[in-house]
Amino acid sequence: MNFPLRLRWDESGQQQLLARAEALLLRGRCLLGIAGAPGAGKSTISEWLLEHLLTNHPRQVALVPMDGYHLAHSLLESRGLEHRKGAPDTFDGFGYVALLRRLRSETSREIFAPVFRREVNNAIAGAIAIPPETRLIITEGNYLLFDEAPWNEVASLLDETWFVELQQDERLRRLTARHLTFDKDADIAEWRATGNDERNARLVASGSQRSTLVIEHTTPRPPRRPAEGKQLETEPPAS
Repeated sequence: MNFPLRLRWDESGQQQLLARAEALLLRGRCLLGIAGAPGAGKSTISEWLLEHLLTNHPRQVALVPMDGYHLAHSLLESRGLEHRKGAPDTFDGFGYVALLRRLRSETSREIFAPVFRREVNNAIAGAIAIPPETRLIITEGNYLLFDEAPWNEVASLLDETWFVELQQDERLRRLTARHLTFDKDADIAEWRATGNDERNARLVASGSQRSTLVIEHTTPRPPRRPAEGKQLETEPPAS
């Protein structure tokens, strides 16, 4: 079995990642996927990479997050799925795969993609423009390496896939803080991070072994032992 290359998110690792992305860009139209569990740092790394590459390659790099294919919150509510938002079946996975196919094959025309806005808790259509001169497209999301249809088609459409790992207690801390920004309720924020998000993280975890490389997104915070025997909650706390 071939194991993926492992790089730390430090100065040396960042330079190696940047060099790999530059090499893809110089090949022509390529797609780079950045996968990982909720809160692992996919967006942070993707945006860092985009910013650094655009400095020397203006208009030749684009970022297209998978989260733009969240189903509308009203649709999830009508199906009783609002508490599972972020699970694989709460996305338009087939639509996302179709976009990746277009991005690979339609290199002579501008293509538009949706983006998810947390402040309105919904995706906005046509918010990202990918011009024909774009040579490298970065896409990030939880399920790029998930081994169930239609997500199992994604990896074959990507030239490389990087998997981001982050220490568990720090990942949960960041997720809770993120939810608290929008929910304004500490109990609900913790429930989301340790309940639904944690179930989704477990689905994502096995994808690391199918990646091109693993980024160890380390943090200086000391590890903390999780409480033993803690069960995942299935319903949100009363607000």
